[in-house]
Amino acid sequence: MSIHDVISLYGRLSEVALREYHNIVRETKIIENKLRIFLVDGSYIDVWVSAKRPGVYAFHWERRAIDGTVYRYNNIPDKRARHLPTFPKHFHEGSEENIVGRDFGDDPEEILRNFLDYARSLMRM
Repeated sequence: MSIHDVISLYGRLSEVALREYHNIVRETKIIENKLRIFLVDGSYIDVWVSAKRPGVYAFHWERRAIDGTVYRYNNIPDKRARHLPTFPKHFHEGSEENIVGRDFGDDPEEILRNFLDYARSLMRM
């Protein structure tokens, strides 16, 4: 996947976030080769897709400034997640140390929708 393809993907993901999740998404921007999705509670989600390693991604919801939590779904092999049936996919649920098996899907749009659904459920919106 070229950097142009990644930027194009970020554009499509931005449209999904703004159109389908307008009740929790304030705005989106491409920052440092990531799509940043700003949420209405002051937190944000970074979406990163590798241009060099096809199929490698990370979806990171940064909430440490709000309540000390962080949520990240990615498929970057983590030795602490080797025992999970979803490996290399894994989910840091609430902290870097709490790693659980979770499958938000394979397609970036599907993953984004599932990840934003999860965020919306925690935000109770």
